[in-house]
Amino acid sequence: MPHHSDQIRVWDLIDSIKFAMLVTHDGQGDELRARPMHAHGERADDAIYFLTDRRHHKDDEIQINDNVCVAFADTDSQRYLSVTGTATVLDDRQRVHDLWDASNRAFWDDENDPNIRVLRVRPSMAEFWDSPGKIVTSVKMAAAALTGAKPDLGENRKVSL
Repeated sequence: MPHHSDQIRVWDLIDSIKFAMLVTHDGQGDELRARPMHAHGERADDAIYFLTDRRHHKDDEIQINDNVCVAFADTDSQRYLSVTGTATVLDDRQRVHDLWDASNRAFWDDENDPNIRVLRVRPSMAEFWDSPGKIVTSVKMAAAALTGAKPDLGENRKVSL
């Protein structure tokens, strides 16, 4: 049975890291493709949302195989999260307006661009690695190398969502 605190930790990591590599299946085979995306975690919806462009091939890839992985990394704090789930591409204009911020102007003129779509990922499983930070982890690794002891590098959990 999943621990509620671990589920909360997963959503907290999504909220604090924000950027992730979205991994989809490329074409009809087993090839995988990853690209950086700005994640918007919505706990109440049990979903992670992204703005995407229908002219790029994520829509096609997700129609063929909706299983995705969303990989988050905060290397400065040595915090990592991998989320697996199912993806759906939506033409939800209200959600586009809700998710829009000024940084999106790098890709579209404004939130009314008809090519913008919402990619929704419904997570089913997550795994996180949450360490005490880069400096503490480095010190523990060095001490372990000198003493031969196994270092405590933080927490690693698999979480059903």
